[in-house]
Order: sequence, then structure tokens, then C-alpha cells
Amino acid sequence: MTMKITIAKDEHSFDIEAAWRIIAQMLEKKNAVIGLSTGQTTINMHGIVAAIYKQYSFDVSRITLFNVDELTNLPREYAGSCYTIILNQLVRPLGIPDENFIMPPTLSDNFEAEAKLFERRLAERGGADLQMLGIGANGHIGINQPGTPFESETWVSPMDPDFEARVRRETQVPPETVLGGLTRGIKNIMHTRKLILVAKGTHKADIVRQAILGPVTTDIPASVVQLHPNCEILLDAAAGSKIAGI
Repeated sequence: MTMKITIAKDEHSFDIEAAWRIIAQMLEKKNAVIGLSTGQTTINMHGIVAAIYKQYSFDVSRITLFNVDELTNLPREYAGSCYTIILNQLVRPLGIPDENFIMPPTLSDNFEAEAKLFERRLAERGGADLQMLGIGANGHIGINQPGTPFESETWVSPMDPDFEARVRRETQVPPETVLGGLTRGIKNIMHTRKLILVAKGTHKADIVRQAILGPVTTDIPASVVQLHPNCEILLDAAAGSKIAGI
């Protein structure tokens, strides 16, 4: 199985390439179901998608957007919630109808039921066509941390400790509140028709090399994409510096 690996010449070129992957899916399939990721890797690519749409508007009335994960036990209005980030970066700029923005809630008495509902809503639209997938410094995808079984289905995972500490500082949430993330499971992610694993920055170079060229192991959840039949690895030069020329 051969993965396509694209290494852009610099960060800006990466952002443009990534933005066009999203737009291409929207143009190719008018009712595409597209999974997104939040974080520093995706901010600029989302901004470019919005800018291109503003200049050359195209039909997105039947496009469905969702995010691969969402924080739990925090207000949805929190600026760091995935709902708010994607709403501001893409849903509002593109005018995506509310009913076509599928996200689990951040607050619930029954997250297990919400996870199943989230997957059912995506399945009702034919499943995910494209997932833009970030990779964490420890190799996590979504919020599936190292050790998560590959057969995992959408669930509430613990946060990375450093990320959790930052969220607690920003939200002043009481220490007794258990924070986590409702994330598509690795099995669900792998059922997406096309995956694009994206990374930029020198700090991602080592983990990218391990995930792409190392063994497929739950110790590095992102390594599972080696088994996907339609996966592209899209990197800037810094993130790709340890696999360039291979």
C-alpha cells in the first residue's frame, strides 16, 4: 500500500495546498461530508478556504462539516471549543447551514449517547468523504491518545495533560470538573473515504517520521494511517525534514 506524501516548500505553500484539498472535495461532491481538525496547523488553511470562497463563491448549500473531536464539560461558547473555532473559521464565512454543521455538545449527562448520535448523524449523510487529520506531538489523532485500541469507536478520551492544563487556565474551570474530549474513534476515522494527515513545523518532524516510517502501533495512534487505502500525508518543509528524499 503506497501513501502519497506531499512536502510543500514552506508553511504558506502548505496552507494553500491544504486549503485547496478542502475546496476540491467541496467542488467534486456537492453534498460532501468533510471532517476538520482544530489547532495551529489548520488556522491558516481555514482562513484561505474562507478567502477563496469570498472571492469566488461556489455552492456549499449541501456540504456538511464536522470536527473530528470536541471538548467536554466546558461551555460551548468557550473560544477554544471546537464548535466555536470551526463556526468562526469556516461555517459562518462560507454560510454553511446550521443543520449541516454536525457537532456533539460540550455539556451532557450522557456522552455515550451523544457519541452514538454524532456517528448516526454522519452515517445518515453517507459517512465522511474527507478527514483533515492533525497529529499531536505524541502521535495522537483526534483525541485518541497513545494506547488507544485501533478498534476504538467514538468515545470520550482524556485530554493530553499539557493541553488540559492550558484549558483549565483559560476557563478557570473548577478542579473537580473532569475534562476530556469526545473524539471519533480510530475505527471511525479509518472508515473515512479519504484521509489527509497534515502537519507543519520542526517540532512535528520526529513524530511524523515515526508515524509514517515506523511500525504501526497503538503507541503512536497516527501510525494506523499507513493501513488506510486512500491517505495523503501533507507537510510543510519543516515537518517533512526527516522524511524528505525517502
